[in-house]
Formats: sequence, structure tokens, C-alpha cells
Amino acid sequence: MAVSVRDVAEDAGVSVGTVSNVLNHPAKVSPETVSRVQDSIARLGFVRNDAARQLRAGRSRTIGLVVLDLRNPFFTEVARGAEQRAAERGLSVLVANSDDDPAREDTHLDLFEQQRAFGVLITPVGDDLDRLARMRERGVPSVLVDRESAEGDVASVAVDDDEGGRLAAAHLLEIGRRRLAFVGGPAAIRQVADRLEGARAAVAAQPGATLEVIERPALTVLDGRAAGEAILARQAADRPDAVFAANDLLAVGLLQAFAIMGGARVPEDIALIGYDDIDFAAATVVPLSSIRQPARLIGATAVDLLVEEIESPDTGGSAVRFQPELIVRESTVGR
Repeated sequence: MAVSVRDVAEDAGVSVGTVSNVLNHPAKVSPETVSRVQDSIARLGFVRNDAARQLRAGRSRTIGLVVLDLRNPFFTEVARGAEQRAAERGLSVLVANSDDDPAREDTHLDLFEQQRAFGVLITPVGDDLDRLARMRERGVPSVLVDRESAEGDVASVAVDDDEGGRLAAAHLLEIGRRRLAFVGGPAAIRQVADRLEGARAAVAAQPGATLEVIERPALTVLDGRAAGEAILARQAADRPDAVFAANDLLAVGLLQAFAIMGGARVPEDIALIGYDDIDFAAATVVPLSSIRQPARLIGATAVDLLVEEIESPDTGGSAVRFQPELIVRESTVGR
């Protein structure tokens, strides 16, 4: 039979209310009484029923984090930042992977709503945020991660991806490259579209420069490798002299293709820059230039905004936008 709070109270010689205070508000109880109750808890093997407590409170202490692709180290770092900040606030984070699939995203949101999650942090698959609005009305607020709300009605924390795309293309132009290619996709992902628009703006401002778009179905290493193989299948004169990849995983795949197939040296023949500045960008065979996003800070800030949403629900959606940073390594400037 499970040990109850009443059993602990009888063993420790205190009231049920005192045991409750030790569990939830220990500062209200003398240190000697706290120690006696904790000894009884340990001796009897009492385990508190958080599910019942959360049901009475109306929400759990768990935050749901829904990301597009957990294989991407960028989202892993976002999760680490969210977990650290949540722990500081007495919360926990449960990570779910939508895998760019709207149906999977809906399934995860259903689960978090059914479990009365503290709230949801989400990088949504598409632009339709009606589901999040309905969840908020039912008491489960949300914060967009690495995305902004077009209407400004959902709290968000993101990076200025237009500026990041402009920084990447401007760097390639500054080192003398003129035949640029953008590798990314799918175009429905807002971050990809924004990075492309930023690159287009930089290229449009440089006379004689061109920008080719090579769209891939996903933002993976394998998709980057396929794009690299397609580039190398062309005649040398028809290849771009620089490539801007929509994320570092694509850039790593491109770099693998160029190294395995040969025929194109990085950066001598094709300069290459990625996006996110994930940990191993600096450790590739040719260290990768990239546009850095503060991934852990994004995750931590999202938790702060979620708590703010709960404490001040009538303030509207707060928006935090970080600025990206150009990180230059050997894949664009050589040694």
C-alpha cells in the first residue's frame, strides 16, 4: 500500500498541514521539524503525488518544447538553454520532435494540452497559429521559438534571419565572389525564406552579382551532399563560386560532397558559409564559416517569456529579437 501524507504526519508526530508545508513551503517550518519530517519521508518511502497536486492547481510544472528536427544540434542547444532556465524556476521541459510534420505537431500539442502543461514552446511547421490561440484560451499559453508571429499576438523569441542572410551573402561578396548559390528548403519554412530574402537583398545591391536558388526538401547533411553532387556534375565554368547554405547541416553535406568527389576546393574554387554555428562547425575538415544564433539564450528567453505570459496574461505577446553574428573561418577566407 502506498504511504500517505497522513502516515508521514503520524510517524513524525506533526499535523498533515505541517507535512504539506515541508513539501511545498519549507521556509514556514522550523529547521528541526523539517528534518524530522524528511527523516520520516525517507524511512517510510513516501512519494508525493504530483499528478494530483497539479490537477488541483490547474496546470503541471512541465513545459512542452516542440522542435522541427531534434537531430539538428541547433535545436538541441535551444533545449539545453530552456531546460537550464526551467530548472532555475522549478519547472521541467519535455522535448517533442515534429519532424516537419503538421500531423505529428498536432499530436504533440494534443498531449501537452491533455496533460495540462505549464505551457508550450514551439517552432511551428507552418504559419497557421490558430491552434496556439485556442490552446491559450483553454489555459495553455505558448511562445514561438526561432519564429515570430506575423500578427504579434503570440509571444516569440527569434533571430533576425533577414539580417543573417544579408550578412552571409555580403561576406561572400566582400571576398570577391559573384556567382552565389543559396541551398535550402523547403521554402515553406519561414526561417529559410527569410534567410533567402536577406541574401537576395545583398546580391541585388552588388552590380554583376547573381544568386541561384537550389531548393532541397529538407535541411539535412544528406540533402547538402546531394546538392553538392549536383553542383559538381556541372562544368566548372557553370558552377557557383560561393554557396550560402540555409543551415550548417546542409553546409557540412556540401563540404563532404566536395571533399569526396573532388574537383572543387573549398574555399579556392567554391567558398562556403552555413547558418547556426553549431558546435562542430569549427571542427569540420575545413572549418566552416557560419552565421551564429545564440541557441541556448533563445531557449532560456523563451522560458522567461512563457512565465511572463502566465503571470501577466493581458499584456499581449512579447517579442524578443536577437541579432545574428558573422563567424568567419577557413571555408570562406582560407588559411
